[in-house]
Amino acid sequence: MRGDRKEEGEMATVLANPAKMIERGAPHLIRSEEQLAAYTKALYLLTAEPHPTLAQVEAIELLTLLIERYEEENYTVPKAAPAAVLRFLLAHHGLRQRDLAEDLGGESVVSEVLSGKRRLNAAHIEQLSKRFHVSPAVFFPSL
Repeated sequence: MRGDRKEEGEMATVLANPAKMIERGAPHLIRSEEQLAAYTKALYLLTAEPHPTLAQVEAIELLTLLIERYEEENYTVPKAAPAAVLRFLLAHHGLRQRDLAEDLGGESVVSEVLSGKRRLNAAHIEQLSKRFHVSPAVFFPSL
């Protein structure tokens, strides 16, 4: 109990002046592509840490939320066939088919999915939604 009160008191002190935190460089809402690039780079560096500290884990979560918010507001994925959505995401992220080979089980699988000869399975959809930070629903055929 006592530790919880101490933690609450420290949090109240830190949050007493959120504007000051922002002025000192605390992460804030992303408003431009340049900020998005900087936050994404910082996130990649943090996630590359083999044994992140508790503070680093918190920073990863915060940066992820800020990046997701910006992307949701600025990059809408249109309702389309799963192959079309995947082609859009590849182009948007500057990737090639071979960049997805490991996620989907080989270059031939990627080629078959993109040509419409093969459907994405649940494992593919899970991998792709994590990789591109999109809802799995974008990979289901629109009705």
